[in-house]
Amino acid sequence: MTDQILFDKLAYIDKLKAAGISDDQARAHGDALDAALRDSVATQADVIATRTALTADITRLEHKIEVAVRDLTLRMAAGGVALFGALAAIKFFG
Repeated sequence: MTDQILFDKLAYIDKLKAAGISDDQARAHGDALDAALRDSVATQADVIATRTALTADITRLEHKIEVAVRDLTLRMAAGGVALFGALAAIKFFG
């Protein structure tokens, strides 16, 4: 696995010129493609780093969801107990 994209700009320019493209246009195409590959193509290392970051983010979100569900369950149970107590008080003392 390499962290760079291998692109032979001179061979690319030569192939364009052999196909009938002018020297100036072939060089412009080669330069543009070389710049695009260097600036915007993800490498294997980029993909691995992104996957690692996303895995960590997903783990944190799962933990937050578990805590939220636990807290909501406790609050619902407390509300049920309070409601039962209020209804029992009304029934016996009301």
